[in-house]
Amino acid sequence: MNPKILSVLLLLALVTIVVLICILMSGKTSKNAPWTAESPSTVYPKHDEKSKIFSDLSSSELQTVENYLKRQIGMNLVNVFFANPSDNYIYLIELELPKKREALEYLDMEGPKPVREARAVVVFGAVHPPNVTEYVVGPLPNPAYHMDVTRNKYNPIHFNARPVLVNEYQQIASTINDEFAKAPRTMNDTFGADWRKLARMTAGPRGFRSGDRISWFVIFQNVSGFFLHPVGLEVLVDHSSLNLSEWSVKKVFYCGQYFNGMREVEAHHINGTLPLNKFKQVHFEYENYASLKPKKKHTSLAPVQFPLHGLRYSVQDNHVMYYRWSFSFGVSLVSGMRLFDIRYDWVRIAYELSVQEAIAVYGSNTPASTMNRYIDGSHGLGRFAHQLVRGVDCPYLATYVDTEACIDPFSFQKTRDSICIFEYNAEIPLRRHFSDLNYFNYGGLTNSVLVIRTTSTVANYDYIWDVIFYQNGAIKFQAHPTGYISTAYFYGDNAKYGHRVGETSLGVIHTHSMHFKADLDIAGRPVNTAYS
Repeated sequence: MNPKILSVLLLLALVTIVVLICILMSGKTSKNAPWTAESPSTVYPKHDEKSKIFSDLSSSELQTVENYLKRQIGMNLVNVFFANPSDNYIYLIELELPKKREALEYLDMEGPKPVREARAVVVFGAVHPPNVTEYVVGPLPNPAYHMDVTRNKYNPIHFNARPVLVNEYQQIASTINDEFAKAPRTMNDTFGADWRKLARMTAGPRGFRSGDRISWFVIFQNVSGFFLHPVGLEVLVDHSSLNLSEWSVKKVFYCGQYFNGMREVEAHHINGTLPLNKFKQVHFEYENYASLKPKKKHTSLAPVQFPLHGLRYSVQDNHVMYYRWSFSFGVSLVSGMRLFDIRYDWVRIAYELSVQEAIAVYGSNTPASTMNRYIDGSHGLGRFAHQLVRGVDCPYLATYVDTEACIDPFSFQKTRDSICIFEYNAEIPLRRHFSDLNYFNYGGLTNSVLVIRTTSTVANYDYIWDVIFYQNGAIKFQAHPTGYISTAYFYGDNAKYGHRVGETSLGVIHTHSMHFKADLDIAGRPVNTAYS
């Protein structure tokens, strides 16, 4: 082809592309364009302020409740970051949900606004007998009462069933290192001079009977992604006493054998009757197959969906509107994401959709993996909702919402961007048909959905929680488990309990169980359903 003609054609093509981009980016649309005729502002003239009865407590409310409890309860409440088992401290403060009957009267029948209250969990280790007490504090914003609701809500709870605090894990680590120091030759010959820096991870439950507080801890190399680098050493720590000096290591599991303590391990090592575990120590990041650092630098960015004519949903405080949808949202520190008053075409179809629990059950031939039954709500699914990374955890152009929490108080924390809300095209039609018989036509509906997302990182596992709203009135509540698997040291015949994922690492067999609550209001008839 003549070079001049080719140049003219390329120029015309370039001009055409530029003109099309200008038209698309101009934001000027006809009056009949679907994104203006069906905008949220047309369907829902304004946000519903009543949704605030479900909103999480603000930082000022959290501080008010804490100050009230310190005045009314007294009892020398200690900063939890420095608390010993024998101290009193506030463990948790969060919203006490209104009673459903009162909420519906307010939402639907112009009834009185429900009293806003807080739920507070206080640990009393300095009283006799020690106990964990749950209070309802209200009314907010000016508390005047606190009610002990522990007996009405729970069967008798043993004090040893209380959560393990960050400070307690540090105290346990000190107990473990003191035990390791009883076998200096074994520790140095096996792990080198830096054996005090080994990483630890707890197993659960903490015993086999009510009242037990005795935990297996798996020892790992202290590198990034340490979950994939077990060293073949596990210890059983009794941390049930309120006196730290009475804590002790009861059992040691090493080289596939049980011992009564590290002194016994040392004696066998010195006598030559115990082989050392052979594993490859990781000294540099490039040697670490568990590292999340990319082996090669990315040279391009992933595709990005862009709303050409602006967002088609609206978020105000804890209320969301999207076409025919509206709902309120919040996050429980214990159970995680929860949605309320979900409506489609102005009609409520669900009073509550929420995460309730995530459980992982393991099996293997090492003590920790054999008994491991992780109940992640005991650690706090909402507590570990961390900041979301734009462009990875959620789209760059999503709407991001902060959360505020008071758990392990005296450190009210605001977690930035811990919830994201976005619309995206699922890239497959919600419905379509191409007719080529008798009458030729095509009809299809774009599958654009709204997503509200948060995450929970509990030790090695990350859970991505999504509630998805479809144009046809369907809702999907789903979870994506990711993060790291839990591993045990590979030895003997334990391959039948999982898959070998490294030279000395066994990915142990396990199963996940995730539980949700669906409190459905269909045609005015409440239907309470819990499912998993």
